[in-house]
Amino acid sequence: MFPLAARLRSEPDLRDSALAIVEGNGNNVHIVAATRRARKTGIGPGLSLVQARSILPKLIARARDAECERTAQEALLEVAETFSPRIEDTGNGVAFFDIEGLERHYANERELALNAIRIAESVALPARCGIAASKLAARVAAELPQSPTVVDAGEEAHFLAPLPLTRLAPEIDAALALQRWGLSSIGELAGLPESDVASRLGEIGRELHRAARGLDPRPLIPRALPPEFREGMDLEWPLVALEPFLFVASAALDRLAKRMEMQGFACRRIELTMKLEPDGFHSRAIELPAPTRDVKTMLTLLRLDLEKTQPGAPVAGFSIVAHPDRPRRAQLSLFGPAAVSPEKLAAAIARLVSLLGEGQVGMPMSVDGHLPERYAIGNYAPPPPPDMKLAPKPSRSFLAARVFRPPIPIEVILRDDKIASIRNDGGDINGAVQIASGPWAVEEGWWRDRPNVREYWDVSLTNGNIYRVYRDGEWFVDARYD
Repeated sequence: MFPLAARLRSEPDLRDSALAIVEGNGNNVHIVAATRRARKTGIGPGLSLVQARSILPKLIARARDAECERTAQEALLEVAETFSPRIEDTGNGVAFFDIEGLERHYANERELALNAIRIAESVALPARCGIAASKLAARVAAELPQSPTVVDAGEEAHFLAPLPLTRLAPEIDAALALQRWGLSSIGELAGLPESDVASRLGEIGRELHRAARGLDPRPLIPRALPPEFREGMDLEWPLVALEPFLFVASAALDRLAKRMEMQGFACRRIELTMKLEPDGFHSRAIELPAPTRDVKTMLTLLRLDLEKTQPGAPVAGFSIVAHPDRPRRAQLSLFGPAAVSPEKLAAAIARLVSLLGEGQVGMPMSVDGHLPERYAIGNYAPPPPPDMKLAPKPSRSFLAARVFRPPIPIEVILRDDKIASIRNDGGDINGAVQIASGPWAVEEGWWRDRPNVREYWDVSLTNGNIYRVYRDGEWFVDARYD
């Protein structure tokens, strides 16, 4: 049922429909799994699609999607990671994790299993859970309908004994040999001498015999943690318009956000890969200004990027990779006002970037130079707030300069080599000069052949406004004092 669960995770609207997952090409298309509504009509694995449609003409068929299954498997492993770092990935919707040490957090093993099922369902994965001292017994227990099933330690052989041999998933040749021996249950195989089974079936027979007695032939093999989160799917039909694609991409981003929240991560970089029709791929990457899990913000950035650069062909499938980063933390205060949420601050910064463009949002940084307009924009990474409130230092009041970007060209009238009045055509910077202080010479790059030399004045007009003007060949106003 895993291919069906993986597909329904990407298309939850089909959960109550008569849906079948198919595999193969041409006349070899056959049913792999089907929803409960379809199974009630007699449709099941092994039937061809033609046979299934003869039973239920309105049957919805979806091809098996490797991308959906891969992302669903990753989500299942992340559920296991919330309990233990020792996880084994066996694929096809199965994951093992070591629960040793968790007895301090749960009243009993059944409560642990129920909690694992609840967390799996929170990421749209209907799961079953089995607990036992061996991997085989735990897998068989998870396959039983009455989930969760807990096998007491030391009772693995007794639990497996009445079950059919097919639960051991033996190799084809070994299954035929066991059938010729007249064996039908796991307990009957466990009752045979191990040496006799091994002498006839080889190493496979020895492993099957040990598994029948509840012993694991292979230990738990932990997997390495993935450096990224991935969601995607193959679309039923190619999409040309932007809005339908953003609709399915929004659902994928929502699943990514839930998975990252479960692991305590936020997204810092998004990579989108689109499979184009009839052949080809189109990829792009979006850098987020701050780690965030806000789906609306990520979707807005994705929309703006797609509007700016079209893929150029219908989209038949996609994959979204989120590179995780730790979200910013804020120290809560018992007495003072609540601090700005780092998550909301990151979302606000990302939206500003989407409105103003890349390179227009950040922290002002000083640069090596003497001219007032010299500055740079760096990544917004404010220092952490102080641990305690500091008393303000006594200081004199200063005028604040409101800088004009770019500087405004003006016309200056001189009398006796002094600034008498300034004028800006079409603007409001006009008037007679009451007081003028200057000039102050600023020279930058004196070692160059043509250094940058300016003369600055502070002028107070009769209307009360105070401006900073300079001459660099022409006259400009670059600031007003408030």
